Amino acid sequence: MPSTRLPSAAGATLHDAGHDWDAIRVPRSVGLAALAILGPRCGAAMEDPLTAAGVVYYFVPAGTADTWDVANTTALGRGATLAIPPARRTEGPGPHWRICPGDDGWLADPNALAAAIADAFGPRIGEEQAG
Repeated sequence: MPSTRLPSAAGATLHDAGHDWDAIRVPRSVGLAALAILGPRCGAAMEDPLTAAGVVYYFVPAGTADTWDVANTTALGRGATLAIPPARRTEGPGPHWRICPGDDGWLADPNALAAAIADAFGPRIGEEQAG
């Protein structure tokens, strides 16, 4: 994974998106719900208490950010940098893993992730559920 290797106080290092992976930033509450929906199909998932509400990052194949169009999320591709925690850090301070990177890969399937995020947001006000 390409890296600028600039460590933070929390032991995280900055890595450039858009080479081996892109990242999808999701509000924490939705990100955790999507994580439960995805189960073992999740890939690596990182939580960062960036704001009071926090965010969850999912890692997807490089190039996904170019076409990602899911409301209330942000795709990080080429030109973006992300602070990545040490491989087994599962608690703060700072960024930490909800699902640690494994030998079988970091990446979530973008279509499965988009569907899980949609399910996690649930039906919008005024929309009827299909039944």
